[in-house]
Amino acid sequence: MVHQSQPRPAVRRPVAAGADLARQHRRPLCGAPLHRRVARAEMTAPARAHVCRSTHRLIASRYPTVGAFDDLTTDKDELEIAFLLESATNDRLAVLSRRLPLLPPEEIVQGPGATLVMAAFFHADEAGGRFTDGRLGAWYASFDADTAIAETVHHSTRRLRLSSGAFPSSIQMRELIAGIDCDLVDIRGRRKSDPDLYDPDDYRAGQKSGIGLRWPASKAGENGVVYDSVRRAGGTNVCVYRPSLVVLPVVQADHYEYRWDAEGRITVLKLTNVEPGGPL
Repeated sequence: MVHQSQPRPAVRRPVAAGADLARQHRRPLCGAPLHRRVARAEMTAPARAHVCRSTHRLIASRYPTVGAFDDLTTDKDELEIAFLLESATNDRLAVLSRRLPLLPPEEIVQGPGATLVMAAFFHADEAGGRFTDGRLGAWYASFDADTAIAETVHHSTRRLRLSSGAFPSSIQMRELIAGIDCDLVDIRGRRKSDPDLYDPDDYRAGQKSGIGLRWPASKAGENGVVYDSVRRAGGTNVCVYRPSLVVLPVVQADHYEYRWDAEGRITVLKLTNVEPGGPL
């Protein structure tokens, strides 16, 4: 099935695709909310929920399918040196020298898919995200693939509209699936009481709250935020502040293609049909 989105993208799935990936990987919250207590930060007395499930993240598929540092070394000091050496010869990794010192040593992870996790923190948008400023990225992901698609379609379309002659255009995206099992500040269901945190375009309130929750980036800070998707009704997103809380291995799942016509209307095509599997 293919249709052109007005506010939401459609996904063309092969006839033999079977069950939806989002359902295959869905896992319930482990007793969420596990407990509630007042959180420090700009938000008004948010709860914490224990989130134990797989998350879905989409990235541009131009990045390599095997990370350069996934199996290079198990020594964290050597791994940090390797990241810095790579940054000296790779323009895309040039920000490492500035962002790497912001993470405690125990947050430099290694193993299958570790490079993909660390990239979410080191190669994030300089403007920041909904709950992150430009200093350091986070593991932004969704509870299901369709929400992850809606989020990335929105941001990709916005970036294209800011450039001249952007349409028609196409990009390929790769789905990453990784588990999380941690307490997160829970602001779901608060779009009416805290509308500034859910503003579709202005992230200043969310970033201000995120600064209070995250920094300094030590064990004193929060693990991250679980929140309602602004781009897809009924969807749920997470913003995880610590790489060590993303469960390895990262499963590299399906590929998608986003196609915009000359007027900027988008069609989303599913290019593969990867069998389910993953840590959670």
